[in-house]
Amino acid sequence: MKKTLTLVLLLCATCCFGQKLEKLTVEKIMRDPQWIGTSPSNISWSDDSKKIYFTWNAQNKGRDSLYSITPTDIKPIRVSIDERKAIIGNGTWNKKHTTKVYEKNGDIYFYDLKTGLSTPLTRTVERESNPVFNADETKVLFVRAENLYSVKLNGGELTQLTNFTRAAVTPAGAIPAAGLAGGGGGARRGGGAGGAAGGRGAGGGAADANANPQDTYLKSEQLELFDIIKKKAKDARLDAVDRRAMQTPEKLKDIPLADKQISNIQLSPDERYITYRLTTQPATPGRVVNVPDYVTASGYTEEIPNRTKVGTPQATSESYIFDTQRDSVYVISKKIPGLKDLPDYVKDYPDQLADRTAKNADRKMNISALNWSDDGKNAVVIITAQDYKDRWIMKVDMETGELLLLDRQHDDAWIGGPGISGFGGGSTGWVDNTHFYYQSEASGYSHIYVVDIISGDKKQITSGKYEVSTLKLSNDKKDFYFTANIEHPGITHFYRIPVTGGTPVKLTNMKGGNEVELSPDEKWLAIHYSYSNKPWELYLQPNKPGAQAVQVTKSTTEEFNSYPWRDPEIITFKNRYGTDIYARVYPAKNPDAAKPAVVFVHGAGYLQNVHYWWSSYFREYMFNNLLADNGYTVLDIDYTGSAGYGRDMRTGIYRHMGGKDLTDQVDGVKYLVDHYGVNPAHVGIYGGSYGGFLTLMAMFTTPDIFAAGAGLRSVTDWANYNHGYTANILNEPFNDPNAYKISSPIYFANGLKGHLLMCHGMVDDNVNFQDIVKLSQKLIELHKQNWELAVFPVESHGFVEASSWTDEYCRILKLFDETLKKP
Repeated sequence: MKKTLTLVLLLCATCCFGQKLEKLTVEKIMRDPQWIGTSPSNISWSDDSKKIYFTWNAQNKGRDSLYSITPTDIKPIRVSIDERKAIIGNGTWNKKHTTKVYEKNGDIYFYDLKTGLSTPLTRTVERESNPVFNADETKVLFVRAENLYSVKLNGGELTQLTNFTRAAVTPAGAIPAAGLAGGGGGARRGGGAGGAAGGRGAGGGAADANANPQDTYLKSEQLELFDIIKKKAKDARLDAVDRRAMQTPEKLKDIPLADKQISNIQLSPDERYITYRLTTQPATPGRVVNVPDYVTASGYTEEIPNRTKVGTPQATSESYIFDTQRDSVYVISKKIPGLKDLPDYVKDYPDQLADRTAKNADRKMNISALNWSDDGKNAVVIITAQDYKDRWIMKVDMETGELLLLDRQHDDAWIGGPGISGFGGGSTGWVDNTHFYYQSEASGYSHIYVVDIISGDKKQITSGKYEVSTLKLSNDKKDFYFTANIEHPGITHFYRIPVTGGTPVKLTNMKGGNEVELSPDEKWLAIHYSYSNKPWELYLQPNKPGAQAVQVTKSTTEEFNSYPWRDPEIITFKNRYGTDIYARVYPAKNPDAAKPAVVFVHGAGYLQNVHYWWSSYFREYMFNNLLADNGYTVLDIDYTGSAGYGRDMRTGIYRHMGGKDLTDQVDGVKYLVDHYGVNPAHVGIYGGSYGGFLTLMAMFTTPDIFAAGAGLRSVTDWANYNHGYTANILNEPFNDPNAYKISSPIYFANGLKGHLLMCHGMVDDNVNFQDIVKLSQKLIELHKQNWELAVFPVESHGFVEASSWTDEYCRILKLFDETLKKP
């Protein structure tokens, strides 16, 4: 009996944990991804470079946990709760990299690297944030309740440096509180003896702009009739003179914020200037979309607040300088070269061109926080136009607020690319007190530049047909460390190059994707590495060219490893415009008699999927293996608009999504027909998000190329999508309506001939479910019969439930089997 029980347990263990993946099915590959194994993530170094921390699930059970290794002992150890509590978060180092200040639970802490001790600098119920050292590192600056403070490291003396104030908003027609209390004499923060002088009936001062004529008459009459009123008015004026005369230099200047949001509060290294940005919400804010949630705990339909749509008025901002020495506040100049330039597309709309030319208005722009040189003598800002066509790097004259141009990057399409995109300018900083570094696509690819802020001379540090995707300055400021795809668009390595330029030195050696975390002492590389058919693992390597990387983690399960996952062929073909297009091919294991093919379209638009590392579309990768096992040839294209190939590829979809990005799919089909013997009448297409959008455009505008398509979580009308993404590419719908009409599938729905499957999550907070509902109604009105919509009530944009993934991909496989394998 005992032997029998043992045998049963062994069989159960084999079934549950040692299964062999002999045949792929949708049910198997769409399970909870834990069946694959959990790759390490969130890799970071301890401040003393003695440990590497990472999130992992070593046993592939339950939840992920925090693990650590050391450079001398690479066996992963689970981190205890006590150690997790003691881990120092992100913060700001001093110049020598020996001490650090950081925020934790709303308080400011000081960390000494040598002793390993953290000391609280604040202990308050209010939240303090954004700690940094002052120039001589004797004090720590931080923000509390919208004001800037400093605390001395030796003695702990706390000083408030600004007094930004918000006046209470008085409802229309109400009596101000100051009037009721008898205080009201202006911006005074205290009451006391001075209160009576500014009290009700004191007279003097500016007339109330909102007072009605009757009130004005009565006030004037009182002043004329009663000596006591005259005396109080005179006393009030004299008190004001006395207060100004007695004011000490230490008194903080009141700086009213009104209803504006304040951010980027900074103190100059010489502690003379305080800079900040005020943001004003639009006078007519856009209507927010609410997403209905049908499957709820309450049993009622509930609304999920979501977002506005493209074209909604954007917030505007101004940046200010508070000169504490002169006790004056003034705005940073908006005299920026080209700020009145009209976007190139406006010429297509003569009426708009005439109107905007006549108005000659400045384009709206945003100014980043100041970048100060270490010696405090120079400050630089990054300025971005709200229409996305320009980015300026400018030096600030602090005494006047005037700007001096160092670099202007203009693009008739939109500014973007790795290290450049995003508010604040991307990867920027100081090499020394007079040289500022940044990335630019001026050459057609994102590269490193250094500008002399005194002479204005610029030097390009890296060059070639590749992109710099990450950038870091070395501790001694003599070298740049960067990640780039120099060898091949689909291979990334970590490099070092002198800040003065030269030949890059390659530091990693493994073919594939290398994501590197450099140790704080710059002696070690923690490498997050993967290959096309091998998920991400952690490796450790000395920071030396040619050094061997040692594997730390082994995450994949025996079941996953038992299947011979394909290493897809990476090929190139010329599209109709003569551009090299990169693609992955999964050749059919045993081609079906119908010789069918499927084109997979990656999502996100600006994303790269043709590469030698493990795809973020791992489910689709496995599904493509399944399709190839079942007689399909599969093509996966990095179409026009994809990342990794420079500016021209990135912006090739400007003002026409569903243009060159779609013709690349069509040209790819021709390549399959010519080189893989695919039957052109048996080609399908599928993809999600942007891939779903392109699937719809393919089915509607090139119906003779694709016999079947599955569009998942698809955009059907770009006027419904968000502003930050869409306005880059298509401008605003009311300014460039033609771009929206030629880019939105709903306008082409009448072209549908083949079989279309649409799948969408009903609580999608990215591409709202409303989008697919509107297209469905359009197809109904057009009397189209060969389409179906599958809805997923509990899913948002990225599906979570394994049952949803399984249902969706069973439908896709059924669609292709029934439509593409027919004789």
